[in-house]
Amino acid sequence: MRIIFMGTPEFAVPTLTEIVSTGHEVVAVYTRAPKPAGRGQAERKSPVHEAAESFGIPVFTPRSLKQAPEQEVFASLDADVAVVVAYGLILPKPILEAPRLGCLNLHGSLLPRWRGAAPIQRAVLAGDARTGIMVMQMDEGLDTGAVGLIEEMPIGPDMTSGELHDKMMLVGADLMGRALAALDRGSLHFTPQPEDGVTYAQKIDKAEARIEWAKSASEVHNLIRGLSPFPGAWFELTLNGTPTRIKALRSTLVAAEGAPGTILPELTIACGTGAVRLTMVQREGKGAMDAATFLRGAGVLPERAS
Repeated sequence: MRIIFMGTPEFAVPTLTEIVSTGHEVVAVYTRAPKPAGRGQAERKSPVHEAAESFGIPVFTPRSLKQAPEQEVFASLDADVAVVVAYGLILPKPILEAPRLGCLNLHGSLLPRWRGAAPIQRAVLAGDARTGIMVMQMDEGLDTGAVGLIEEMPIGPDMTSGELHDKMMLVGADLMGRALAALDRGSLHFTPQPEDGVTYAQKIDKAEARIEWAKSASEVHNLIRGLSPFPGAWFELTLNGTPTRIKALRSTLVAAEGAPGTILPELTIACGTGAVRLTMVQREGKGAMDAATFLRGAGVLPERAS
C-alpha cells in the first residue's frame, strides 16, 4: 500500500521501521519541524525525521495542516492510508479524508480510558494494573475513533512510565504491522468505543512533580514511577547546609511508619500512611544513581525530607 507516515518522537520510530520492513511504499513522512536544542541551540531533527532520511523517504515539516496549500500537497501524495503515531499536530477534516482508507492512529491506552496527550503516564500515576495499545480509525474528535486492534499488557507494581513506554512502542509497532496487513486484505474491522468509562490524559504539568509526603505511600510511589524518567518527581533535602533538589526515579512500597517526610534507614521515607524506599535517585546537577551510591556521597542526612 501507499502510506503516509506521521510521527515525531522516538516512540514512533519502531512503527515506521516496521512499515518499511514489511514492504509497504512509504511515499512521505510528516514530522514536527526541527527545534533548537542543547547548549548551542542548534536545530535538531526529530527521531522520526532522522529515521525517514536514513530510509530515503521524503520528509515534510509543516507548522500547520490547517491551510489549503498544505492540504493540497498532502492529497497529491495519493496515499491509500496515513499512519499517525504521536505526530503532535491536529489533523483537520480534509487531511483525515484525503487517504483512500483514512488515517490510522496508534494510541497507548485502553480507550476510552485515557484519551489525550499523556496516556502512558496517566495510567501509571493512577495506579492502573493494566493498559494496552490500540489501532484506531481517526475522526475529528480527541481519540474518539472506532478501534480496529487491541493489545493489552500489565503494568507491574514498580514499573515506571519509561519502562512502559519502551515496551509499548515495540508492541505497538507489531500491532500496526498486523493492522495494515489486515487492512490490505480487507479484513480489518472497527468497533465503536463504548460511551462509558471515558477519562482524559491531560498533558503532564511540571507543577505536579513535587512530592507531598503527607499523601499515602501508594500515591507517592505512583507519582514517582509515573513521572520517571521525565519530568521526575522531586523533593528537597538539606545536604551540608544547602537545600538540594532530589529527583526520585525508582521506589518500592515498604511496611514502615513515621511522621510524613521522616527519613528512615535505607533511604526510606515515611508518608501519610506507610512509606516508600527510594531505590534510584538523581541529585541536582548529577546523574542518576542507586540509593547506596547516593547515601555514600550525601553525608549526614537530615531528619526529614521536604
